[in-house]
Amino acid sequence: MTLIQPLTRPPAVKRGLTFVAEHALLLALGIIFLVPVVFVALTSFMGGGQTLTGALWPHPWEWSNYARAFGSAPLGRWFGNSLLYAGGSTLFMLLSSVPMAYVLAKVRIRFANLIFFAVIVAMLLPPQVTQVPVYVMWAQLRVVGTLWPLVLPHLFGNAFSVFLLRQFFLTVPDEYADAARMDGNGEWGILTRVMVPMARPGIAAAAVFMFFQCWNDYYGPLLYTSENPARWPVAYGLASFHGSHSTDWGVIMAVTVLATLPVVVVFFFAQRAFVEGITLTGVKG
Repeated sequence: MTLIQPLTRPPAVKRGLTFVAEHALLLALGIIFLVPVVFVALTSFMGGGQTLTGALWPHPWEWSNYARAFGSAPLGRWFGNSLLYAGGSTLFMLLSSVPMAYVLAKVRIRFANLIFFAVIVAMLLPPQVTQVPVYVMWAQLRVVGTLWPLVLPHLFGNAFSVFLLRQFFLTVPDEYADAARMDGNGEWGILTRVMVPMARPGIAAAAVFMFFQCWNDYYGPLLYTSENPARWPVAYGLASFHGSHSTDWGVIMAVTVLATLPVVVVFFFAQRAFVEGITLTGVKG
């Protein structure tokens, strides 16, 4: 008499199947997000005659698309302008928004709730509503065609960053600030010596949000720098590149991959602080 033995699987296979079963939804969403990225990356290695054929795998691999991308457009200048725009805006935002968020969260001042309400209104107000008078102001200052109209406004605060940082400062117990005051520190000393070191995840999250927003911005450069190609950032330059070489999709995708790399690198180094800051403030982007 032959006994039927139950089917047994190796522990590693069993663990793998269990992991897939427990994370099926997340894996499906991850694949959905990755498909466009993989498609752009593979298309960047295709020749001009293959990109519109429906083929998904490059054959042969056209590594020269990346060299042609640098030869067809001033990518170095575009990346430099994007770095000035995103880096300068992030620096100015931190210099202005961190003190304002600290005051709204930890300093007892009159009309604090009214000021915070104004911040919320500014955050919800579409930028197109104020675009015409703001553009006229920059035109009268004769800075249209430069990066100044894009960078300077962040020196006066950013509503979303103030909101995000205030929420993070509220999570810091008041006892730390009270103890620093008893030690003789003023508000500036409390901010720089106590609050900023404790709020690094929130500050990193606000900085990453601002850097991404400015690096990917198309509307602002279209409005203020479109007439001066020497000041185009890469997001606007990429669109103009598409218009000039509409049939060479391999080169266009190569420029797209190059324009995405700095953002990926920034997120790779800041992801831990970024995720921690988002989690602690309860803000979902």
